[in-house]
Amino acid sequence: MQARTDPHVLRLQDVHKTYHLGAHVVHALQGVDLQLARGEMLALTGPSGSGKSTLLNIAGLIDRADSGTVTLRGHDASALDEAQATRLRRDAIGFVFQGFNLVPVMTVWDNVDYALFIAGMPAPERRQRVQALLQAVGLAEHAAHRPDALSGGQRQRVAIARALVKRPALVIADEPTANLDSHTADQVLDLMREQGHAHGAAFLIATHDDRLLARCDRVLRLLDGCIQTDRQPFHRVA
Repeated sequence: MQARTDPHVLRLQDVHKTYHLGAHVVHALQGVDLQLARGEMLALTGPSGSGKSTLLNIAGLIDRADSGTVTLRGHDASALDEAQATRLRRDAIGFVFQGFNLVPVMTVWDNVDYALFIAGMPAPERRQRVQALLQAVGLAEHAAHRPDALSGGQRQRVAIARALVKRPALVIADEPTANLDSHTADQVLDLMREQGHAHGAAFLIATHDDRLLARCDRVLRLLDGCIQTDRQPFHRVA
């Protein structure tokens, strides 16, 4: 296991993943190397079928690589059994999905609180964290509302609050601005950057949105399971 003093929250080294669909073999990832530091926001882009979803799933400990090394917060994922991987994913990773994935029968408060409840955090600390984060995302007055009473931008802010309330080391986001208008997308991006810095989270974001690419520290492009470019083509907007 790698030392926990590693400055990188996430490190992928020579990661390969292949799927067998009947007689067809799909080489989803072919020797991917990636390093992501604390507080960094990295955009992952590329055409459909390039391997973005596979990379997110492996980085998020949802799937396992066929070969190579995946190190999250100093832990070698290949050395973990399923129960250990589940605990690390629960404690160290927050997820933001394109479709929000909020529980429709739960209130805004309960959607954000649920991860802390599952983790066994005492109720007073849970209340303090949820209240502070809902205030930060501008939804304290909507705490008793259910998701269907909110706009798309508000629901995405709930999803971000839910991802960050655990204070994870890594946030994985899949097209977080795809269904948002420009004004709302800007608000969501500002929120991700501000809250990410406040809590020290690193972001790995799959996106085709130029607005989001322009706000990230780095852009990594995948094509046919291989990294094509790892560059800083834009000036980040403060």
